[in-house]
Amino acid sequence: MSDSILVTGGTGTLGRHVVGRLAEAGAGVRVLSRSPRPGTAYAFVRGDLTTGAGLEEAVRGVSAVVHLASDPRRPATDVEGTRRLVEAARAAGTGHLVYVSIVGVDRHPYAYYRRKYEAERVVEVSGLPYTILRTTQFHDFVLFLAQSLARLPVVPVPAGWRFQPVDTSEVGERLAALALGAPAGRAPDMGGPEILPARDLVRAYLTAAGRRRPLVSVPVPGKTAAAFRQGVHLAPGRATGVRTFGEFLAGRVAPGRPAAGYGAE
Repeated sequence: MSDSILVTGGTGTLGRHVVGRLAEAGAGVRVLSRSPRPGTAYAFVRGDLTTGAGLEEAVRGVSAVVHLASDPRRPATDVEGTRRLVEAARAAGTGHLVYVSIVGVDRHPYAYYRRKYEAERVVEVSGLPYTILRTTQFHDFVLFLAQSLARLPVVPVPAGWRFQPVDTSEVGERLAALALGAPAGRAPDMGGPEILPARDLVRAYLTAAGRRRPLVSVPVPGKTAAAFRQGVHLAPGRATGVRTFGEFLAGRVAPGRPAAGYGAE
C-alpha cells in the first residue's frame, strides 16, 4: 500500500495505537512532533500546531491526515491548531482529514467539550473531505480521574455522574480503518461496553490497586455537572466497545504498581 498518512498526537495515549494500526496495514506513517524522534519504524516530521511552523512541509504529499492532538489544559489551542492544520491540508490538496472528538460536544457546556465542537465545525466547513469520530471517555482517562480522587484520605465522588469508558486500542483500530477508507462525514459514535456510576469506577480502581478508602458522594452544582448527571456525554445506543473497565484495570493496575500517566502527546 502506498498511502502516506500524517498523524498529529501520534505519541499520545490514543495516537500510539492509531500509528501502530496504520503501520500494520502497510501505510506510510508520518508523526507530527515539535521534537522529532529518529530511529523508529515511521517518520517523525517537525511541526507545531500552536504556531503553524512546519505544517506546510508536514502535510505535503500525504493522502490523509489523522488529527488527534489535543490539550485540555489549553482548550483554545485545539480550535486554532485545527484551523492551522486545515489551512495547510487544504493548500496541499489533502484528500481526507480524520478528526477524533467526544460524544455530546454539541450539547455539553463543559468548556473543553465546547472547544472540541468548535474544532469539529472548523473541519466541517473546511472544504476538505473529512471524517469525524466521536467517542466516549477512554479507560485511561477514567483511571486518571480515579487515581486523582484517591489521593485523598476520603474520596469525593461526584453524585449522579456516570461514564462509559472505551478502550483506546479499539478506538485506534476504528480510526485507522476510517483513515484508510473513504471520507464518511460524521461517523457513528463509539462508546464503551458499559455505563457505570463514577462511584463504581472509583471503587473498582481502589480494589484493583489493593487500597482502602471511604467514598463520599458529593453534589456538584452548575450546568456542567448537570450535563454529566444527565448523561450528555454517553452513547448508550453505540456501545460498540468490547473491553470492559475491569478488564482494562486487570492489565494496568496492581497493588504496588506505579500509576501510569495520561496524555495526548
